[in-house]
Amino acid sequence: MDLNYTDEQQDFRTEVRTFLNKSLPIHICEKVRLGKRLTKADSKQWNKILNDQGWLATNWPKKYGGTEWDAIQRQIFEEEACLAHAPRIVPFGLTMLAPVLFAFGNEAQKQRFLPRILNGEDWWCQGYSEPDAGSDLASIKTRAELDGDHYVVNGQKTWTTLGQHANWIFCLVRTNFDVKKQAGISFLLINMETPGVTVRPIHLIDGEAEVNEVFFENVRVPIENLVGEQDKGWTYAKYLLTHERTNIAGVGFSNAALATLKHVAASIMSGGKPLNQSPYFAARMAQVEIDLMAMRTTNLRVVSAAAKGQAPGAESSMLKIKGTLIRQELSSLLRRAIGPDAMPYLPNYLDSGDNADPLNFEYAPAASPNYFNMRKLSIFGGANEIQRNIISKTILKL
Repeated sequence: MDLNYTDEQQDFRTEVRTFLNKSLPIHICEKVRLGKRLTKADSKQWNKILNDQGWLATNWPKKYGGTEWDAIQRQIFEEEACLAHAPRIVPFGLTMLAPVLFAFGNEAQKQRFLPRILNGEDWWCQGYSEPDAGSDLASIKTRAELDGDHYVVNGQKTWTTLGQHANWIFCLVRTNFDVKKQAGISFLLINMETPGVTVRPIHLIDGEAEVNEVFFENVRVPIENLVGEQDKGWTYAKYLLTHERTNIAGVGFSNAALATLKHVAASIMSGGKPLNQSPYFAARMAQVEIDLMAMRTTNLRVVSAAAKGQAPGAESSMLKIKGTLIRQELSSLLRRAIGPDAMPYLPNYLDSGDNADPLNFEYAPAASPNYFNMRKLSIFGGANEIQRNIISKTILKL
């Protein structure tokens, strides 16, 4: 693979950079740069700006409103968007559900749901994990029983990210208890405004309530909301997860985090010299940068294969593992660089006369919450331990 960008690709990078400089709202950019929480309105505003430009659905066919960018263009866009401190594009509808609909949905489902994802009418969330079925996802117990032209759904989902904002959820439900557990699962699309759906927030250690429990009590779902065939949902779920795990690698986010870390480490003094000249700290920074460069190349290979119609295999598990470890290390190093001021809830943050280093103060409030939040990356999208098992079975044939 030639890793040098062509003149056309460099021109595309310039086009993306120019667009971001002109179109990214300052108030949203500053929230992302400083690690502040984005509202649903912030995300919808940025999605609308991208959609108006025709750049929201980067992995969709043009027939349905996508860009049909190749792997290099998508990587360039992700890199530039993250370096410009643009919000992440919420993936559930755009990059998780949509590929499943393209591959397994019928034309009526595509015509119904895809335009609403693009124009922001629908906000999707993911109904996979349950209290007793996380890493062992095939053990789900939420059931859907056919009653005429509807499924009646009962059960519970948990760790539903941004479910408090969603009006639709794509769910794995059990439709057959008499077969091997992987064989009795179906993929169902559920309107969360249907009677019997209840959302309850889960408050995390960083103070955020971005994940939720979702309860289903005799929820009636039209049979036309079944994706593909009944009892074949495990195949669709695995297909979706390969796309989610590649996305979790977060190369662009890591590039931006590394740039911030370098800036902070060059500006904070330790022992009379900048922190980036400390042998121990500099060595850790160098190692994570090397790891990121290697992952960036692997990510490009995997995305290139996906662009040719090949679903990512064990490579997506590799990216998931390495990507989460890199993002966790970057958040850890930033917290170490800032030092005691990164401790959450320090009184001096409330004191307008505080004389702390402005740079230190600027990044300090979000450093610990971000560090804590990054711990979850090892678990969601399939725990890293499970990904190592997948790699062993697929590549090593163990």
